[in-house]
Amino acid sequence: MKRLFSIMCIIVSALVLLLGCSTKEEEKVEKNSKEVGSLNAIEGTWEGEIMIPNQPLPIIVHFTKKDGTISIPVQGLNKFPLTSVKLNKSDLFFDMKIQNQQITFDGKVDQEKISGTFVQQGQEFPFELLKKSDEKVEEKRSGEVVKADLEKGTMYGLLETPKDDGPFPVMIIIAGSGPTDKDGNSIALPGKNNSLKMLAESLAEKGIASIRYDKRGVGENMNLAGKEEELRFEQYIEDAAAWVQFAKKDSRFSKVGIIGHSEGSLIGMAAAKKTETDTFISLAGAGEPIDQVLLKQLEEQLTPKLLTESKDILKKLKQGKQVETVSADLQSVFRPSVQPYMISWIQYNPIELVKELTIPVLIVNGNRDIQVASTNAEALHKAKGDSELLILEKMNHVLKEAPVDRERNLATYTNPELPLSSGLVDGIIEFLNEYDISSN
Repeated sequence: MKRLFSIMCIIVSALVLLLGCSTKEEEKVEKNSKEVGSLNAIEGTWEGEIMIPNQPLPIIVHFTKKDGTISIPVQGLNKFPLTSVKLNKSDLFFDMKIQNQQITFDGKVDQEKISGTFVQQGQEFPFELLKKSDEKVEEKRSGEVVKADLEKGTMYGLLETPKDDGPFPVMIIIAGSGPTDKDGNSIALPGKNNSLKMLAESLAEKGIASIRYDKRGVGENMNLAGKEEELRFEQYIEDAAAWVQFAKKDSRFSKVGIIGHSEGSLIGMAAAKKTETDTFISLAGAGEPIDQVLLKQLEEQLTPKLLTESKDILKKLKQGKQVETVSADLQSVFRPSVQPYMISWIQYNPIELVKELTIPVLIVNGNRDIQVASTNAEALHKAKGDSELLILEKMNHVLKEAPVDRERNLATYTNPELPLSSGLVDGIIEFLNEYDISSN
């Protein structure tokens, strides 16, 4: 269950940087923050993580000849300037000051690796960074880069089209929770599964175009992150709606639908209703509000005291009220800066939303999904009686065939060589054919 709790922490933007700083740390910062010399030896981009137990926090550090920046994609922090960087032979020290907090990294450089200790508020965790090659190795992409105009900014996506002449039906593919990109991969995990990339390419082979995109704060749309305390669930809905409107104006597309995976299912339902799409497909979507999903996971993870506190917090968030005081052990889930987002998220009930859709709906799940059980799909199908239900026996949460064993199931999350679960694409195409969505 610890692994699932970690995944849920990612869903609500993962770990918050710990609060406060000690006098001892400030003295250490002052000692190490003297004149910065040349950083030629470490210049470039380094990627790695702060190794917090059960919840490793991915970070990206970029050093120039004089200073550096740090990005924490899970928290929407992008190229935040480091306060100081000090390199003395192999000894490296750098720090950052954010919201009056001093956070330090003290380590050693060993060729292509930097390892050491991260410190904040007297708490220490190891960190490790690996040098990223200057040569960009691009995965083969057959798609076309497209842009959607938002109220504040521009969002980039990737259009995948069939080889035949159009017009084609097009599906807007919405990724799941946390720092998940358009291909279905999360920076919070060490490898790739490429599930959504495979889905888009498979649909193209069957005559269906698709647009998939990095969420705001992720990948190519990192610049749309904004401050965590300003993020709202409605922004994700507006983003998806913008792609639908983009597709509707493009003469290459005959009909427009939405495929939402995991959290993307809830976003997709709301966007489908808002934009009157031609169809909606839910992949591994929850069948209850997020507060209920979260509570079930916390019940197996927390002590009775912390569980009681969590229930009280969720009750207040459901009422639209923020909670100022949160125990340190619950900061990763209920920190004040993420509460406005959770308040907006909790208000959406997938059962009620799916009932309101008047378009053809396909609900898909797998019996080996250890994050969203197939009972969620059954609940959604029951709520909308005229929907189609597809349960694939061996499919897990990342749309791959997986064993029953938990560890081996999780191993598929980072294996891009595994194909999509048998029956998934054929089931989608059969559904689209049934309702003439795939017809030109």
